[in-house]
Amino acid sequence: MGIFKKHIRTIVLFTSLVLGVISISEAQKNNVLFEQGNKQFAADNFQQAIDSWKLIEKTGNESAELYYNLGNAYYKLNKVAPSIYYFEKALQLAPNNPDIKNNLRFAQNARVDAIETLPKNFIAKTYEHLYSIATFETWAKVAVTFSIISVLGFLFYYFVNQSRMKRFFLLVSATGILLLFISITMAFTTYNNVNKDNPAIIFEESVDVKDKASLGSETNFVLHEGTKIQVLESDELWDFIRIANGKEGWIPSETLKRL
Repeated sequence: MGIFKKHIRTIVLFTSLVLGVISISEAQKNNVLFEQGNKQFAADNFQQAIDSWKLIEKTGNESAELYYNLGNAYYKLNKVAPSIYYFEKALQLAPNNPDIKNNLRFAQNARVDAIETLPKNFIAKTYEHLYSIATFETWAKVAVTFSIISVLGFLFYYFVNQSRMKRFFLLVSATGILLLFISITMAFTTYNNVNKDNPAIIFEESVDVKDKASLGSETNFVLHEGTKIQVLESDELWDFIRIANGKEGWIPSETLKRL
């Protein structure tokens, strides 16, 4: 039995070593491809740069820098939809990056569709700002921090004797509980919003948005490549979508690419 366990440990150790070597080798290969893409881009060989960077994407590795570079290369080739798609992908990983935001605006200016967004009231704008500040994971960490602060505040309140200090720690505990409640609310709300958020980019040059999931149904309106939409539901080969101004309809699933 002891010999069997020893062999198991050896196999596990060997497997871990092999996987580690493969991981390092893949990382080195991706670094070479990334630098190769940069050189091709600098030489105005934009399609070759895309081919190099797409090989990295196929391995499952992603980064804001990789998607940003792909967006720039597609923009240089005047390919609106993939340019916007990759800038949006980069922005998901680096939401506050000013270069990504700026280049995304340039790419969006090349779209045919100019869709006005629905007006938002003060509460909606405030909530959207709070939502953009942090992710679900960050809000969860903040909630844990405030829970510790509230517990420590209560413990100090309970054990100290001076009335002035008791009032102070009671205030600390109460404030911690209040902020804990707010951060938990924001964590769950952010989590729900992320699950509901299902954006996509139109990749067809032009697509008719139908009132039903059928080519023979009435056309509600027309969308063009590069337009960002929200996918609300799917039905086999069709997706029910909504655009920024609130209009809705069905389009073939093959005409869009989800972010």
